[in-house]
Amino acid sequence: MAAAAAAGFGMSAHAAPPPASAFGRVPAVVDAAISPGGQRVAILGGTSEQRVISIATIDQPGLPLLQLGELEATDLKWAGDDYVIATVAYWQKVDAKRAYRMERHIAVTPDGKAASRFLDTRTTEGYLVGGQPILGVAASGSQARVLLVDLSENAGSSGTADTRMKRKNMDSVALAIWSVDPATGAGKLVERGDSQTDTWAVDLSGEPRVRLEIDEINHRFSVFGKPKGKSQWSLVFAGGSFDSRRLYYGYSEPDDAIYLAQDGKLVKKRMADGAIEPVSDGGPSLALVFDEHRNTAVGVTSGAERPAYQWLDPEIAAAHGVLARAFKAQNVDLMGWSKDRTRLIARVSGPSSPPVWYLYDRPRKEVSPLAEEYPELKGAAMGTTRFFTYKAADGLEIPAYVTLPPGAAQGARLPLVVLPHGGPRSRDAYDFDFIAQFLATRGYAVLQPQFRGSWGFGDDFERAGRGEWGGKMQTDLLDGVAALAAAGDIDPKRVCIAGASFGGYAALAGAALHPDKYRCAASIAGIGDLAQLIAEDARLYGRESAGMDELREEVGLAAKDKVAAMSPARHAEAVTAPVLLIHGDRDTVVQISQSQRMADVLKAAGKPYEFIVLEGENHYLTKSANRTRMLEALEAFLAKNLPAS
Repeated sequence: MAAAAAAGFGMSAHAAPPPASAFGRVPAVVDAAISPGGQRVAILGGTSEQRVISIATIDQPGLPLLQLGELEATDLKWAGDDYVIATVAYWQKVDAKRAYRMERHIAVTPDGKAASRFLDTRTTEGYLVGGQPILGVAASGSQARVLLVDLSENAGSSGTADTRMKRKNMDSVALAIWSVDPATGAGKLVERGDSQTDTWAVDLSGEPRVRLEIDEINHRFSVFGKPKGKSQWSLVFAGGSFDSRRLYYGYSEPDDAIYLAQDGKLVKKRMADGAIEPVSDGGPSLALVFDEHRNTAVGVTSGAERPAYQWLDPEIAAAHGVLARAFKAQNVDLMGWSKDRTRLIARVSGPSSPPVWYLYDRPRKEVSPLAEEYPELKGAAMGTTRFFTYKAADGLEIPAYVTLPPGAAQGARLPLVVLPHGGPRSRDAYDFDFIAQFLATRGYAVLQPQFRGSWGFGDDFERAGRGEWGGKMQTDLLDGVAALAAAGDIDPKRVCIAGASFGGYAALAGAALHPDKYRCAASIAGIGDLAQLIAEDARLYGRESAGMDELREEVGLAAKDKVAAMSPARHAEAVTAPVLLIHGDRDTVVQISQSQRMADVLKAAGKPYEFIVLEGENHYLTKSANRTRMLEALEAFLAKNLPAS
């Protein structure tokens, strides 16, 4: 069926699309990093069943491997030239019903031997749920130490390294900076925070320079600084709201300053005297490119469709320019470089180009492939993606990506899958999307609207989404369908909606609140009942936390009748289209109870639905078998309810 449908778009009859497993595999490269001396490259990859760290010494044979087994690994970082730090995730069982996903670090030697697990022998009254954020690496001669955030017990006022004496905290456990020896995994306390401490920034010697605070009572964000030569913390920036935390972009050691967004522009504010210097005019999706060896930003990226670079460092700009010219029409992300900048690692990708990692040797003028993220897709025909904008019913301009099947002609009036992103404070990127391309190779047009409330298109655009989860955010999707129908690209009578996380909520909202617009709806780790979401998150994070206050504002909880009106589970009787529910049983971001609730009300109302539970899976589908199962279930569901032919 799929091959025959593809042939109708101008492809040869024998050009069957790649199998679901080729798209569903967890990327064969998760991360790659080059050593400070530029002699070694470490790659984290393999399969989800057998993660592997490989360490190659440039111009020397042999490839030491450390097999990590079936676990989730997220990134790599060099600590000097002698150790690679790998971040791995595991599940910590709390009781019979609860378990938390934990991220911890292990040190690996260049010959592929595990040297230590960080802070493994330290006992703390409680667990730091989630990760141990690495703040930086401090090198003294050949000895490197890793600065990270974990917990510390309080030993009274004399037992804390907090130099902000007026803000002492006597809680039994608080966040703290630890300096860890990668050879042994043992750590020394550098500074202990208090109940308001969120994180720090450190300089290249390991000295804390910036301290971020969130007042959970008044929901305010502040930045404290310790200028060079000073021993006390002082206020550098008072945001005045929890949302203002996103105005802080990092620390620049050469300038002893912080990066801030002010009036839509990026500036540097010196910590010693408060002087402000402009850096960039800003723009959509503003972000910085940092040099970890100099502890400062070397570039600014922004752009609606794809990142555009404003380089602050001519040497890095020249290297990126060479690669950008070599890989035209693709996005070139510099992922790191040696301390002398002679060798750089780049990730090259595009909506129709599965990502490939490269090593660029500047003196030799050589670009060498390191690894492919989706090796089974090499040479396969992919869909074509274009960026466009359309007007919502109230006149707001909505950006979007649309992907058409390989070989599809303009005006083909294709069946459409609307694929809204998660978040909703997020956005789709100019990158390879394995779900969008999988659907395109099956003969579907795929619309990815950047609906109001999406991040990266300005504060006003983001604020326009507040309280509109079930309102204008959803009609923004329908306005995108109408725009494609008017252009002749799709058949408005053949439309389904699918998505993950908030996108899963949007799929269920489409089926329940706009039942005449979609033939089917597929929710992956989606939200069915907003009041239930608020209650579940309040139990986890505290009813009065700043994060909960922000969620209430986004959803519009002040009007309880509005929350009920926006909850798909409260409108099961209105659903007419078949619904597919897919959820991991270890999801701690959106609990599986959300999909179970939706399944229960659909069953009670006698509505058609399928409910698939992915065993041992979290919110992000980190197992290849489960990703593949999700894609196969989605393909079968669409073939039944929205056949591409």
